[in-house]
Amino acid sequence: MDEGNCAPAGAQRGNPCGYDHPIGPWPRREPPPEAIRLIAPEEFRAWILHEDERLLVLNKPGDVVCHPSKAGPWSSLCGAAREYLGGGAVHLVFRLDRETSGVVVIAKDERMGRFLQRVTVEHTYTKAYHAILVGELAGETRVDRPLGPDYSGQLRTKTCVVPEGQGKRAITHFAPLAAGGGFTLARVTTETGRMHQIRAHAEWLGHPLVGDKIYGPDQNLFLEFLDTGWTPALAAQLHLPRQALHCAELDLTPCGMPQIFRAGFPEDLTAFALGRLGEVARPAVAALRAGSMPASGI
Repeated sequence: MDEGNCAPAGAQRGNPCGYDHPIGPWPRREPPPEAIRLIAPEEFRAWILHEDERLLVLNKPGDVVCHPSKAGPWSSLCGAAREYLGGGAVHLVFRLDRETSGVVVIAKDERMGRFLQRVTVEHTYTKAYHAILVGELAGETRVDRPLGPDYSGQLRTKTCVVPEGQGKRAITHFAPLAAGGGFTLARVTTETGRMHQIRAHAEWLGHPLVGDKIYGPDQNLFLEFLDTGWTPALAAQLHLPRQALHCAELDLTPCGMPQIFRAGFPEDLTAFALGRLGEVARPAVAALRAGSMPASGI
């Protein structure tokens, strides 16, 4: 199914993102200090998927921010990696959003960092994600729709599908592995690397990620979360305290490197999939937990 030239049922047409008449962005709001998650040295070591003289590859949890913060070195993946490696510069490549889990690569030296940065620009790599979507996706779906800033709300970092000729081209493939109980477990791959691409395309499809505070039922839920933290009211609307997106595989063989890095399906998403999709999801979840990459199951 190619969704490149049609809007899904329920999608808003015309000017859903306020794109022709921007009225933002608003000032950035930071989470309160008590919401900052600190990393323990022993748990950081448990996240290591691969290490050699030039690379450190980690399985990032869904509650850890990648970039350094003001709360000290152990409050971010980069800071913890610097402490683990004994100081000096680290070069984060293939970063993930704060609430996305999975494979993250850190180059230990500047030359490798520059090489991998060129790999990202030239897109000579492939990534595969696993996601849990709201609603039951009927079949494999390709979304080829441009993305640009979303001026309809208060979040300066939000993107959205914009009219053809505006924004940047973005292509995402969604392949359902199991569906039931009003949710879909899907494999997601991208042909482009736009900010929040999977999340924005999932929202446009009408199948947002479970737990997505920005691209889910209402972007104002993110502002509410910053003010109140995680509450029963948010849980009732979002189902999970973080977005159900996991980077399961990073394949560097297209750029001439020999490595393919994989991270098994995390505990929190496993529990949700088995609890809410039911037995129909068990074979796919078992394969994902083992680190294999099943094809579409529907």
